[in-house]
Formats: sequence, structure tokens, C-alpha cells
Amino acid sequence: MPSQEHTIRRARPADIDEIVAIEREAFPDPWDERTLHEALAIYPGAFFVAGENGQVTGFIAGGLEDTGEELYGHIMNLAVTPACRGQGIGALLVRRLEQQFALEGATGVQLEVRVSNTGAQQFYRRLGYQEVFTVANYYGNGEDALVMMKWFRF
Repeated sequence: MPSQEHTIRRARPADIDEIVAIEREAFPDPWDERTLHEALAIYPGAFFVAGENGQVTGFIAGGLEDTGEELYGHIMNLAVTPACRGQGIGALLVRRLEQQFALEGATGVQLEVRVSNTGAQQFYRRLGYQEVFTVANYYGNGEDALVMMKWFRF
């Protein structure tokens, strides 16, 4: 469980340096600083950080997508610093973003995860996500992505 001092709040431009560091630790093909700044500028209401004692310990970046028929949320990026993993921080971040999407009228949430990342797939299944389909060659190294979705019940 996260400590009592752990908070979830909207990300700010000043958080990007710490987010970049977490991103580099978490992914083999991390987003660069410019991309993170752009995500924050485009989707400021759907970019959150977890923090403890003034330090950013995790983040989630998302955005709303409108297909013309459905409005749904898209989790674009989620990472927690290795020292804080397994404490429920990732789940708190996902739930906070889901809440934001629901408040904005989304009917569900979509995300992509590497087919090789079975740990992340299990994490999302525990939060109610289901596999929908696979996208071939989604990642830069040619790896496929598994698309997962969670539908909101109103």
C-alpha cells in the first residue's frame, strides 16, 4: 500500500525532469523530454503524478479520443520508479485517470502493452481490463502490442 503521505495530483511542467528520469528507468524506448512536454500541453487534465515527500514517484499520461461514435480514454504512458513498485501506486494512478475520463463522459479506456510484458498485462487485468486485439509491429523494435480495454458501467 502507498504510504499515508503519498499523493496524486495533476502534473506540472516542473515535474518533467523527474518524469523523464522515471521514464528512462522503466522503458527500453522511453519518451523523450519534448514528447512528455507535448503530452502535458495537449492533455493537461489527463496527466497525473504520484508523489511522496516532494518527490515524483510515478506518473500516468492519457488523453480523450473521440471516434465520432464513442468517446473513450487512452492511457498512453504509465510508470512508477523501481523503488516504489508493488506498493499500489500504479493502481492509484490508473484509477485517478479513469475517474477523470468518466467525468468527461468517456465510455471506457484503451491502452497498448507489449505482448512480452506479461507483468503489465496481469496488472491491467486485475484492474478490469480485457484483451481486445493485437497490433502487429506496433513498437519501434517490431514487437506487437496487445490492445486492452475497460468499459465503464453507468
